[in-house]
Amino acid sequence: MRIGELAERAGTTTRTLRYYESIGLLPARRTGNGYRAYDEDDLRLVRQIRTLQDFGFGLEETRPFVECLRSGHPAGDSCPASLEVYRRKLAELDDCIARLGDVRRQVGAQLARAERARAALEAAATGPDGAPEPRCELTPYDPSASDGTPKTTPRG
Repeated sequence: MRIGELAERAGTTTRTLRYYESIGLLPARRTGNGYRAYDEDDLRLVRQIRTLQDFGFGLEETRPFVECLRSGHPAGDSCPASLEVYRRKLAELDDCIARLGDVRRQVGAQLARAERARAALEAAATGPDGAPEPRCELTPYDPSASDGTPKTTPRG
């Protein structure tokens, strides 16, 4: 098959396939008239690369899987080098999950503090009869003020 058909069947672009070829992930076979020629094995290589990329693997991380397929294995992840890439990726994901868990706990604690502070402000803003006290908010700097201070505007 030619490059356009391979791109269509693999769900990618010809530009991407040319890039894979330039970095040695996809073999560059040419017909007598100079067209690139691909077969079902090449389609399987490209699908393997695309699947791994969908999982978050970088292109260089796909190389052991491609080499495993090229060496005749029916699956690109049955070789020792591919298994090692899986192990490294899992360790990387575990680390990322742990960091995200830490961030989530920190954000949760900050939210709880902010909610307590908000409740305290609302409780302090009620008058003796339980009705809300009038609020004042600072407005932006007022250059026309005689003393140069920001003015306050009561808001209810």
